[in-house]
Amino acid sequence: MVLERIINSQAGSALVIWLHGLGADGHDFEPVVQMLNLPHIKFILPHAPYRPVTLNNGYEMRAWYDIFGLQPDSPQDEAGINSMQATLNAMIEAEIAQGIPAHRILLAGFSQGGAMALHTATRFPQTLAGVLALSTYLPLKSQLSQEKHPANQQCPIWMAHGRFDSVITMATAQASRQTLEDTGYAVEWHEYDMPHSVCDEEINDIRQFLLKVLPPAQ
Repeated sequence: MVLERIINSQAGSALVIWLHGLGADGHDFEPVVQMLNLPHIKFILPHAPYRPVTLNNGYEMRAWYDIFGLQPDSPQDEAGINSMQATLNAMIEAEIAQGIPAHRILLAGFSQGGAMALHTATRFPQTLAGVLALSTYLPLKSQLSQEKHPANQQCPIWMAHGRFDSVITMATAQASRQTLEDTGYAVEWHEYDMPHSVCDEEINDIRQFLLKVLPPAQ
């Protein structure tokens, strides 16, 4: 994983680590971050490593873990997901060591990146500021109740999905939301008239959420 882009690098009081979707890279959400206009927040937009992706006939592309299928009963790359979780944990811990407290760090992600954000935050052993989970799902959801860490049981989770998403269906996203709620998490749920993408209304709502959980330092 390469840290290719850091925005507001001098902002030292709050941090968002934003994970892109399958086949994209860290530059993908740079325009969205610029639109958010939150200079007090440092944004890290890492690139996923290149790896063969089974869903794409083994073609190598940037991916946080392998994808075998998009159906609810498709097998999942548990080893890859857990390995990337460890990498993200180390990234968060490095930022904490440099002075940003855990409760001022938020994980964000779109699609596969959102899945990694949900998986990592619910298991992280220090309380985080929140999770932005965009057009995504909860991976390895049957394991959540056993693997979740109490430090983030109250972590604010903001989920958004497009009503016309044909990549990750609304039903898949809602099933993930239900699992989170059944496991005791409070999920702030939003729907938008869009496909597998983001829209201006969603970006405005994201900005309000970030200002709530990561307000400027007093």
